[in-house]
Amino acid sequence: MKYDKEEKDILDAYESGRMKLSTPSKKEIESIKTIAKNTFRKDKRITIRLYDHDYKGIQKKAMKMGIPYQTLISGIIHRYIEGELKSKNG
Repeated sequence: MKYDKEEKDILDAYESGRMKLSTPSKKEIESIKTIAKNTFRKDKRITIRLYDHDYKGIQKKAMKMGIPYQTLISGIIHRYIEGELKSKNG
């Protein structure tokens, strides 16, 4: 399996003993379950038109990430709305 730099750093830290695994508390597990449930609950369907070049580009990027292109588009929109992505002009 090929790892990116961050994954390799984490694996190296674990294998060298610099990082230990811990068991999450019941409260943390419930929080994670709630977040996961809300993340995958999508209740609106939309139709958009894209330039062919953009459509093919998003499909290619999604394929490299191993996710459906609709999930990538949804994630980009979500990150933009949450303020994690910014436009070049602002």
